[in-house]
Amino acid sequence: MNTLARLARAEWGLLYVTVREALAGQRWRAMPVTLGAVCLTAILQFVQNQPWGFQFVQDIGSVRAEEPLWLALLRTPLSLFVPALDLPVWGALLQLLVVFGIAEICLGWWRMLVIAYATTLAGTLYARVAISLSPGNPLGLPVTDAQVVDTGPSAAVVGLAIFVAWRYRAYWTGWGVVAAMVIEVAFKGNLAGKEHIAALAAVFMLYGISILRHRHRHRHRRCRLHRRPGRGRTGSGFPPIQS
Repeated sequence: MNTLARLARAEWGLLYVTVREALAGQRWRAMPVTLGAVCLTAILQFVQNQPWGFQFVQDIGSVRAEEPLWLALLRTPLSLFVPALDLPVWGALLQLLVVFGIAEICLGWWRMLVIAYATTLAGTLYARVAISLSPGNPLGLPVTDAQVVDTGPSAAVVGLAIFVAWRYRAYWTGWGVVAAMVIEVAFKGNLAGKEHIAALAAVFMLYGISILRHRHRHRHRRCRLHRRPGRGRTGSGFPPIQS
């Protein structure tokens, strides 16, 4: 048991302390954007299940690969909060509350939204490219998938989970999510599964950019400290994880 506890602390200790301190100090005020996203998703779910509201939600938040690109780009931000019709809404709400909430606390609301929208957009654009390829291509999709309604937060949840895990040194957790998405595609290579792979590619790129930015800041800070006579370097030189 001690070994398991030590492994858990090594994997999730930093993440747990960050989230616990934020919730203890600010409670629900620590993740206002997440709460807004949960409420928006619940409202859209209620509206789209009404006879008068289904088409309205489809017009403002549904994305299909057969539609013009400009229309898909316009609808993509809201599509993230439109629950998929073939999945239980409580799953989407729980994903938003937990993953978005942790990401907002750990990364800040604007970084959370950038990663969420970038990974969702990667899936949207990938669908168009994949359908243009032949179905025999490993990256291709059947033409019928162009009519599939593509909504929900799953791609954003995948991207945020990996980014936060790696940023807070829960590397095994992050790679576990990557492995789960690869296995999903291997056994069920549908539109949603392959869009998750596109989300992985997007988050790899975003995380790589983040590492390069941190290294550049660290180098810049070291240069500034060396230019100041009589002053040594204080701290690790790395930027704080939470902003």
